[in-house]
Order: sequence, then structure tokens, then C-alpha cells
Amino acid sequence: MAEDTITTTGIARHGAARLPSVDVDSFNIELKDDDGFLGDRASRGAFRRILDGLRKLKDEGDDPLGKKDSHDIGKTELDEALVGDDIHAAALVHGAIEEFAQELAYVTGRFLKTKAWADTERIVVGGGFRQSRVGELAIARTDILLKAADFEVDLVPIRFHPDEAGLIGCLHLAPSWIFEAHDSILAVDIGGTNIRCGVVETRWKKAKDLSRAGVFKSELWRHADDEPTREGTVKRLVKMLKGLITAAETGGLKLAPFIGISCPGVINEDGSIEKGAQNLPGNWESSKFNLPASLVEGIPQIGDHDTAVLMHNDGVAQGLSEVPYMQDVECWGVLTIGTGLGNARFTNRAREKNGKKAREDKKDDKKEKKSKD
Repeated sequence: MAEDTITTTGIARHGAARLPSVDVDSFNIELKDDDGFLGDRASRGAFRRILDGLRKLKDEGDDPLGKKDSHDIGKTELDEALVGDDIHAAALVHGAIEEFAQELAYVTGRFLKTKAWADTERIVVGGGFRQSRVGELAIARTDILLKAADFEVDLVPIRFHPDEAGLIGCLHLAPSWIFEAHDSILAVDIGGTNIRCGVVETRWKKAKDLSRAGVFKSELWRHADDEPTREGTVKRLVKMLKGLITAAETGGLKLAPFIGISCPGVINEDGSIEKGAQNLPGNWESSKFNLPASLVEGIPQIGDHDTAVLMHNDGVAQGLSEVPYMQDVECWGVLTIGTGLGNARFTNRAREKNGKKAREDKKDDKKEKKSKD
């Protein structure tokens, strides 16, 4: 497509398997069993269904969590119930955490048994569910269950706030030479409920591995409340980005002519979306729609240079925010607990022989341990 040349300007392909720091071995895998998609068993909604089932075991009028529907109880309320004086409420939440951890461990185990996820050493867990004490406990319990089942993998919460991880991860879509002359980029994180745009500072001079990167300014639009058309969504998105360009200029930043996009679904190299965008407003999977091309049309230049746009899957983008902290392993993955269960698996593209040797030594140690066992 002509749009592909226009939107990437020779930098890379949308949804690329080879990125500056990692190879993307797989993303958006949809595993199934007799009951449907496995990801549905370890989603945010799955936890709420588990909690609701436990609440129904109590006698009517004796529910320590009150009359509010399980799906309407906020994360803060659940965290407070977990540590509050009402032991019955705490027991309910603990019970839901345990059941959910069992489900997450089963689903994670199924991923680890696939060819694409073989030899995965660490998995980071992102998504909104992670941003709570309940979520952190569920992740920690799942880690224990996986180790008890003889999976040699560490399960850890994602480092950045879920609202910022997808934006920061977009930095790792850009080639490193962009950071020589610019100190920030525009990033977009698109979800089924919200769209978040931000100016992400590279802080590359302080840390060339981008470990010091952070969000300078962001803007959130809860599009689900407005129910816009697809075209209306793009128009609002362009307006948000233009406002952020102005904010970056006012803040004295040297904004790169680059926009990184995190978006649900299977992203084709021409910028179209093959599948998985059903929760977005309008038909984003149409062959006639290309979001990167639409953004270039709305923002043809940033500063004195033509705008380049790169789009990748949202699970991939969240995972990429962890790249600086995954250099002690070779193969790692990300699971994002939200409406569904996003997933991506990476292999680091080691540049230093010392790093490669350390990983080889680690593998040798594992083999030696297995032979002794």
C-alpha cells in the first residue's frame, strides 16, 4: 500500500517482528479450550465473576461487601476490604484472589507449553488489574503456583503504572538514532474504553537504555462514554495530539517527528488491523481504514520534518516498557489483564558479548541442576 511508505518513512513496518531491542516472537495468541478462549478465564471480568460467585454462597442479606454489584466495586474498595476489620469481607476477597490465581496459573501454563513461548524465563503482568493490592497478590500467588508445577519462570508485576506503560513502551518502537537529536516523542495508547495520548521524554542522555524515560504530559479521553464514529475518533485523536505538540514546545522539549501507537488486535505491516479491534468505535478492521495514514494526513509534519508513525499491538507496547529491566534474561513475555488477556513474547537482541555469555552460563546452570535432580 502507498500509505505504508508514507506513514513509516523508511523507519520500520507496523506490527514488526524485529524491533530495535527485541524480536517479537509472538503476540495476541488466542488459545482455546472446550469452553472458548482461554484468556477469558484470566481477564478482569473473570475475577469479578469469581468474586460474584463467592458472594452468592453467603446467605441473602449477609454479604459483607454489601449490595453493590461485583462489577461496580472499585479496586480501592476491594483493597480496603482485604485489610479491613471485617474478616468475612477479607475472606471473600482472599478467596477470589486464590481462585483467580489458579485460573491465571493454568492459562499461563498453557502459554508456556506452546512453541512460541518455550524457554520463557520471566513474565511481566500489566493491565489495570495489576494496579491494586488485590492484583499484586494474585500475581504473586500465581508465581508460586507455577513454580509448584515445575515451571522455571518468574511472574512479576509490570514496573510502570498501567496508564503509562503503553506510552513509554512506544519509545522502543523508534530507532535509536531518533534520540540523538530529539528528547521526546508522541505516543498513543488505544483501548476499548479509553484513548490516552502523551508526550514521552526519553531522558536518553541520562540513560541510553531508556530506563529513565517518563511521561511529560498526557491526556485521557473516555471514548466509550461518547460513542463516537470511527472518523470522529480520529478527528478527536488528531486534536489531542496537536495539543500535546503545543505543550511540548511550550515545555522546551525537542519533539521527534514520530508517533508511536499502541492498539488492540493483530497489526498488519501496512498499518491495517486484521482482527481483535472489535471493541473500538466503528469498524477498524475495514480494508478502507488505516489509522497511521489518517494521522499523517491530520499531522503531516512535526516541527520541520515529515511525520513518521509506527503502530503495534497494545500488549507488545506495554511489554516494551520493560526492555531495560529484562537484560538479565534472554526470553521473556508479557500478559496484560484487562477486558481480555493480552500477550506477547520477546527475545532480547543482545548487543554485548558479556550479556550473551551471562545468559549462556545461566542456561548451563539450569541444565546442571536438572541433571542432578
